[in-house]
Amino acid sequence: MAASRKLGLPPMPVSTILTPNERMRVDAAAQGLYSALHRESLDEVIADLRERRAGAVLVSIARYGLHSSARMAAMVREFPRVPAMALLTEVQYTTPQSVLALGQLGVRILIDARQPSGWQTLRDILTAERSNDLQRTALGHLSADLTGAPNDCWRFFEALFSQTPQVHTVRQLSRQLCILPSTLMSRFFRAQLPPPKRYLALARLIRAARLFENPGLSVASVANYLDYSSPQSFGRHVRTMMRISPVQFRELYDGAGMLLYFREQLILPYVHILRSFRPAVTYPGWVTRQQKLESQFRQSMQR
Repeated sequence: MAASRKLGLPPMPVSTILTPNERMRVDAAAQGLYSALHRESLDEVIADLRERRAGAVLVSIARYGLHSSARMAAMVREFPRVPAMALLTEVQYTTPQSVLALGQLGVRILIDARQPSGWQTLRDILTAERSNDLQRTALGHLSADLTGAPNDCWRFFEALFSQTPQVHTVRQLSRQLCILPSTLMSRFFRAQLPPPKRYLALARLIRAARLFENPGLSVASVANYLDYSSPQSFGRHVRTMMRISPVQFRELYDGAGMLLYFREQLILPYVHILRSFRPAVTYPGWVTRQQKLESQFRQSMQR
């Protein structure tokens, strides 16, 4: 395992409209998780979003005015998947009206930073969004790797990285593909591909590696966020898949490095197979043939 797996992605860019004092506090809370692009107008923020320079928006309640309503509504409407957050650091006479107006325009996240816990809430939200951003990056790489792959093959990888709630088991994955779990496993086996369970396990560790990029997240908090039954269960998973401890995993891999490992282990050696692989297609007369093949598969696994 080489330390070069730590590819050091830059912090997530967040486009902001804040007061001078809020800018300093937002910058101080970043701690390598995000970088603030401080703007003076919503037009500049929208330009950041259109040019993909920002992955989130943070607007001060104190800077919001009624003249911004149309542009704010347009921003939320045009970029529904980009989290738009309102920041509250002090209460003024117009604060209640501004909060209500932003909510009506579609801004659903309010960061109440009058207490220290508010800054942690901001970091938690951006941590989750950064993880989602890596999943979109993963699909971008896989799209290039698997150019020309059948639709049901691509649906398999979309289910790994874009399903909400996240898919953790072969049974859940099979349900997304409308296929029996035994059928899915046997098709991977017959195509001489790694089992779907391994694809699931390493995709989950990509999310874990991205979350570990935040120094404030413990092993227990990452295990809980990814729906492991316990930190011990997460530790066993890491040792089984990577042959290292969770602490070593955190030191050696970031999200981008783990994505590269996923591609090196499960995609690039099998590109010639995956580009014609049909994991969920239904063939004529499939019932009797499929039963026979699945029986052969089960027998081979018992040897």
